[in-house]
Amino acid sequence: MQQLLEWTLEAIRNEGSDFSWMEEFRFDWVPLIGNALRKVVAGQTVLILNDTRRNWFGRYIVSHINRPELNRPFVPFYPLQGNFPNLAEIETTQQMRSLEDVLDISYPGGWFLWYIGEGGDRYAKLAYRNDENLLWLFDGQVPNSFNLRKHDPLLDIKLLQLYRLFDRTLEAALFNEVELD
Repeated sequence: MQQLLEWTLEAIRNEGSDFSWMEEFRFDWVPLIGNALRKVVAGQTVLILNDTRRNWFGRYIVSHINRPELNRPFVPFYPLQGNFPNLAEIETTQQMRSLEDVLDISYPGGWFLWYIGEGGDRYAKLAYRNDENLLWLFDGQVPNSFNLRKHDPLLDIKLLQLYRLFDRTLEAALFNEVELD
């Protein structure tokens, strides 16, 4: 079994030169992804939440994470906006607490948010409420988040590359090929 940091570097290099930009960010990536995947392997549910500009990416994740041809166990990844259509109307702290309460009831094995979006978006407030959430932020400087530049001309390509790395790491974790600790 390989250490996650070593495995990640090898995976990045195997993707080729188009993904070499990620080598310097792997030290930020590994603790966040390791923490998220430990929770997934333990049976927690991942609720995907994204800002409006990244709706396409949230749909991409949900439609690709459990494809049958992957020949691996299905994992509980769901779109929060799809499961809770009134999400955009939640504004107050009390409403956020009520949503968290219903999520606790709905996912008794535990849950966390995977937020992809700008730090100032209305959904970011919900994602910031728990340090255990996985945050991919654009132009935000929040501890325990993976940061990207929203005006990067290659942003969409980088998101897809990061998803591929995440998916490959998930598979390695599910098959006990990588040590998450």
